[in-house]
Amino acid sequence: MLLDGKKVSKIILEEVKEKVSKMDKKPHLAVIIVGDDPASKIYVRNKKRTAESVGIKSTVVELPEDTTEETLLNELNKLNNDDDVTAILVQMPLPKQINQEHIICAINPKKDVDCFTPENVGRLAIGLKPYFNPVTPQGILLLLDHYDVPIEGKHAVIIGRSNIVGKPMARMLLKRNATVTVCHSKTKNLAEIIKTADIIISAVGKKVVRCKMVKYKSVFVDVGISRDTNGKLTGDLNWEVDFDNFDDVTEYFERVSPVPGGVGPMTIASLMLNSLNIN
Repeated sequence: MLLDGKKVSKIILEEVKEKVSKMDKKPHLAVIIVGDDPASKIYVRNKKRTAESVGIKSTVVELPEDTTEETLLNELNKLNNDDDVTAILVQMPLPKQINQEHIICAINPKKDVDCFTPENVGRLAIGLKPYFNPVTPQGILLLLDHYDVPIEGKHAVIIGRSNIVGKPMARMLLKRNATVTVCHSKTKNLAEIIKTADIIISAVGKKVVRCKMVKYKSVFVDVGISRDTNGKLTGDLNWEVDFDNFDDVTEYFERVSPVPGGVGPMTIASLMLNSLNIN
């Protein structure tokens, strides 16, 4: 009953690889990373490795921690104007001396593979097709579709209102004719709202959901990532206190995504799928 992101992402990546092999102009993904944040370095390395494995050219521009905003904007401008570069990603977070909003607004919308620029976010908000779909929400929908999880007419509860997951996820589910509720840190009666959900998508990074809070046979997509006291990667679903083992959880839910191995691989696969879109 798992939403197996590892399995589905492999299928998508094979499809991407086949399509890239038939393209005369190969996609070129350029990633800018500023500083030495360990998690960011791992993410960037994984993106580069995956891109190269499917035939997508990958360039990583590494800048030191003390890089000025002007320097970063200059590097970004070079990539914007490089006809060989088809997709640009600026790895977040950025150092404190750099205004993240200025950087996002400076990315060429037609190369904005994360769908962060005002133009792409605005197009998504009013129902127009953005140049690229937001990678994590797109990955989640691909995962749900692979397992034939019905969306139209269903009540989807999203926990978290970030610009990366919560807000774009809500817009994309609305486009698929779901009834959408967005919850956040100020939401009252969270448990009662969750109990009404057919689909729950949690992107908080804390254990905010217990199994006995949800409607029987609902679908749970766990986007949150944190580490427990033993250093083990875990998600937003606090299933340990309700059940003896993971098998009990998967029997309680219609579908549930694991952490790790659920949304994470789908986000990377979605990024590679976006990189095929040469505007």
